[in-house]
Amino acid sequence: MSATSNEWMQAAIQAALDNVKTLAGGPFGAVVVRQGVLVATGHNQVTALHDPTAHAEVQAIRAACRKLGHFQLTDCEIYTSCEPCPMCLGAIYWARPGAVYYAYSHEDAARAGFDDHFIYEQIALPIQDRSIPMIQLPTAGADPFAEWRAAEGRIEY
Repeated sequence: MSATSNEWMQAAIQAALDNVKTLAGGPFGAVVVRQGVLVATGHNQVTALHDPTAHAEVQAIRAACRKLGHFQLTDCEIYTSCEPCPMCLGAIYWARPGAVYYAYSHEDAARAGFDDHFIYEQIALPIQDRSIPMIQLPTAGADPFAEWRAAEGRIEY
């Protein structure tokens, strides 16, 4: 199956529209495409799965990685119905797709009640000034990072 960028974007938007009908989560959809072929579709399932990380882009990335048997999507593109939120943006950068295309802006999402501006504000604050306390505790014993650096055969990412 091959399609143009506009058709892939329509597939992402259709996933969002279908999700509105089922009320499984917010009005968001995403597709992962590799060399003109659909790899995976994701839609927001936050409320259905009781999982705040079950955003459309994350769901599509998870499904695509499982299907392709790899943790990176370097030869893929992601089409998403809305500009990715900060969490999805982080997942996208970890997945390393070739490109991301989106239809609606974060301002459009905010007008519908999905405003993530406060997260960007929190990220910019010094750790001690964030609204959710972030407290580093002293450690004792083995250092997982030292163990990782010394591990034979580790897979870099």
